[in-house]
Amino acid sequence: MRITIADIAQLIEGELIGSGKMEITGCAGLKEAKEGDISFLANAKYEPLAKESKASAIIVPRQISLAGKTIIRVDQPSLAFSKVISHFLKDTPPLIHAGIHPTAVIAQDAKIASQVSIGAYVVIEPKATVGEGTKIYAHSYVGHGTRIGSNCLIYPHVMLRENISVGNKVIIHSGTVIGSDGYGYVTIGSKHIKIPQVGTVAIEDDVEIGANVTIDRARFDKTVIGEGTKIDNLVHIAHNVTIGKHCLIIAQVGISGSTDIGKNVILAGQAGIVGHLTIGDGAVVAAQSGLSKSIKAGAQVFGTPAQPLRQAFKTNAYIQRLDHYVELIHDLKKRIEELEKKVK
Repeated sequence: MRITIADIAQLIEGELIGSGKMEITGCAGLKEAKEGDISFLANAKYEPLAKESKASAIIVPRQISLAGKTIIRVDQPSLAFSKVISHFLKDTPPLIHAGIHPTAVIAQDAKIASQVSIGAYVVIEPKATVGEGTKIYAHSYVGHGTRIGSNCLIYPHVMLRENISVGNKVIIHSGTVIGSDGYGYVTIGSKHIKIPQVGTVAIEDDVEIGANVTIDRARFDKTVIGEGTKIDNLVHIAHNVTIGKHCLIIAQVGISGSTDIGKNVILAGQAGIVGHLTIGDGAVVAAQSGLSKSIKAGAQVFGTPAQPLRQAFKTNAYIQRLDHYVELIHDLKKRIEELEKKVK
């Protein structure tokens, strides 16, 4: 696809500085870009990199000027660049074609909408429902009674167990398992007796779930992933967890059972959450933190055990100076001993 810089400026409603005549043939990062590419600058600290970039045009924030460069000023460069990429992808051949592949195994009483795409070797069990415009890629499994809404995208090798509810415009990446049994046992003597997990999982609208994520079904009732929440790869969400709307759950987070998470919460990479906690709206748990107590709305915590962010950074700074403190203590101890000798 070929499109001029002026066309792109119009597409993203940006202010063009420089010539708009050159044709753009691709999108790339500032480092990788070559002549004919368009790139973007979202953070002013990367301005030196933008000045060295070979990109033919760069999308930048409104306040940025790059002497000698053709730029397009916008309010949100990252979002604008995404819009440009989507425009280039319009002519890309679809990864899956409309209709049902002949190797798919679909129960007779499953309800499949007319405008769907179901790939090779997909299995859809009895009483399952698949909504309009949904795409299910090869080797995925839809369990008994599971309901998938409209315009969803289910990538290859996704496992949706029985009686799961998936809303509209949901994206689920490869290797993810939704509705596996919650981890529940009663210990009698030296044996661990399994507790039946008879609940379900409810995925609300506009959720995206990364690759190799596991979301356990509830013991009773349901595990809930709120509308607009985005879950990164390799996350584990245990039974009866409730996650509010528009949360960000980053890679390798582990959330223990019956935790109640508010809306717009951020759990950064490798954070671990103890069970039966409450995390208030807008809270942030920083990367590699271990949360063992409930936190209020808007709280920002870090460390193991997690502490308020400023306190945690202060504590960490002290820890980094332990060698200095040890030397100081030894020196003070020596001086005290010398003073005691003089007193005697």
